[in-house]
Amino acid sequence: MQFLDNPDPLIVIVGPTAVGKTVLAIEVAGRLAGEIVSADSRQFYSGMDIGTAKPGQQEMQTIPHHLIDIAEPDQPLSLVAFQEAARNAIASIHARNHLPFLVGGTGQYIQAVLEGWQAPQQPPDLTMRRILEEWGREIGPEQLYQRLRLLDAEAASHIEPRNLRRIVRALEVIFTTGRPFSQQKTRATSPYSLCIIGLKLPRPELYQRVDARIDRMVENGLLDEVRLLLQKGYSPDSPPFSAIGYREMVFVIRGEKTMAEAVASMKRLTRQYIRRQSNWFKQADPKIHWFDAREIAADDIIRCIQNSESWIRKPEK
Repeated sequence: MQFLDNPDPLIVIVGPTAVGKTVLAIEVAGRLAGEIVSADSRQFYSGMDIGTAKPGQQEMQTIPHHLIDIAEPDQPLSLVAFQEAARNAIASIHARNHLPFLVGGTGQYIQAVLEGWQAPQQPPDLTMRRILEEWGREIGPEQLYQRLRLLDAEAASHIEPRNLRRIVRALEVIFTTGRPFSQQKTRATSPYSLCIIGLKLPRPELYQRVDARIDRMVENGLLDEVRLLLQKGYSPDSPPFSAIGYREMVFVIRGEKTMAEAVASMKRLTRQYIRRQSNWFKQADPKIHWFDAREIAADDIIRCIQNSESWIRKPEK
């Protein structure tokens, strides 16, 4: 493996939705004996392909990919389970003398791996959880999310407004302990030597890419993909269906929205999601080497990786 002077090396490629992370990561990994570990929380689920912009079969055959299609849509993967699976995948890549690339736009999942997060150890309060779940179903996840924002804006900024399971857990911990959820996570020194690459675009151009991607998803059969998932018996109330696009297609299937309304909603929600992603990947963060996605080439990334000054060294034991 190259970069042997960096113990447990890990390349991380981050940035907002539709900025071009996947294409660039595949090219760079192919030139550096790399393997890709997905940190996209929606690509874990089999059968959810079009709406999550998964790499195609040819791309995954060209470069080994990990943590894609590892769960069924009715088996939500917790942050803790992802953290363990990602670290196991990275260790197996190191064992093969290859270079691991952690790639995705789900900031919480990436930070959990890099910083050794430990979720609050508060035992579940099942009575409180049931009450909160019923409240969420009554007023809707987005309204329950607004309650969380009032109590703990920091925690809310890192949770999807439609992810009822995570909203409920945060509120459960807050009400049980009387302390903000965001203050109860612990972090540790990263177990890896890190080179973190960030891709950016001006917002207007990024939004154009998002709109075009959503139009392609619909043209490529997103509605039929969701209809097939429902036919297989997966509940539209399961957490993976909170992914942008899937709930909107459920509304179309039920006749509650037109396709034009659903597409407009998808584009609006994705723009909101991009703004939340900036809470995780800040362009002022000195640990991230930012590149303009309009101008960058694989050679630029490789030079950055080969530059010893680009790395955050793993502390010596």
